[in-house]
Amino acid sequence: MTQPLPDSVDATLALLGNGAYVADRSLATALYLALKLGRPLFLEGEAGVGKTEIARVLAATLKRPLIRLQCYEGLDVSAAVYEWNYARQMVEIRLSEAMGDRDRDTLESDIFADRFLIRRPLLQALEKSPDGPPVLLIDELDRTDEPFEAFLLEILADFQITIPEIGTIKAEEPPIVVITSNRTREIHDAIKRRCFYYWVDYPDAARELAILEIKAPEAPAALSAEIVGFVQKLREQDLFKLPGVAETIDWAHALTQLDCLALEPEIINNTLGTLLKYQDDIAKIQGSEAGRILADVKAELAMAGARA
Repeated sequence: MTQPLPDSVDATLALLGNGAYVADRSLATALYLALKLGRPLFLEGEAGVGKTEIARVLAATLKRPLIRLQCYEGLDVSAAVYEWNYARQMVEIRLSEAMGDRDRDTLESDIFADRFLIRRPLLQALEKSPDGPPVLLIDELDRTDEPFEAFLLEILADFQITIPEIGTIKAEEPPIVVITSNRTREIHDAIKRRCFYYWVDYPDAARELAILEIKAPEAPAALSAEIVGFVQKLREQDLFKLPGVAETIDWAHALTQLDCLALEPEIINNTLGTLLKYQDDIAKIQGSEAGRILADVKAELAMAGARA
């Protein structure tokens, strides 16, 4: 049974917290307004900062289906919205010709019946469901071509899709729409105007530590503090791809599996591939630079402990 939408920013924070998502108040405010006013939420930010997870948590906590459209270059209507089952249509035509039981006009009407329609994510999201309106995740929109953005406008403006052979299908209750972008290119203003916008940034140290406590509870507290300190300092470096929260969580899991109780230069060098995904970045940090960063982290944590 679907859950009611949150009725305040505090309730939205609690909703995300119930789904093990550590959000700040500004994100909860943007999400609350999008839900309250029935507008899509457009989330932009670097890869791995938790944009997609917001849609997953919404679907889980509101007990609604999650329909995900993974975007890619060349995505078109047949993959995103609908297509006709041409193989079944051809069988129907051959059977009709063999039996001679239908004229041309009747056959044309029959082969474009609902049973031959293959529903893709966008059409699925507009159709009535016994589980209530779904959460529609349009993931990494920046990977698509600009013509696909233009097609989205009809859906985001009126929550309807026009199929020439059938007509216009309009949602009785609009889905909750979450759009994400890694900003590899700019998304057209016409899309953004129809959405509430929020930039999902890297978390500060306190929030990232809170995330680790939830997502990697098996990691010792002292190790988690060192992991967060090290990752925070890595994000100050001039790297091709800074580590996201997803990489921080993966690193914590990896170090725990290695029975690591505290960071040491050797273990960092051996596991940097969990944290950094480009060889040039690994080569830049590995060795003396990793040792220097680790020394700074341990010194800062020791000072913080002394003050406490």
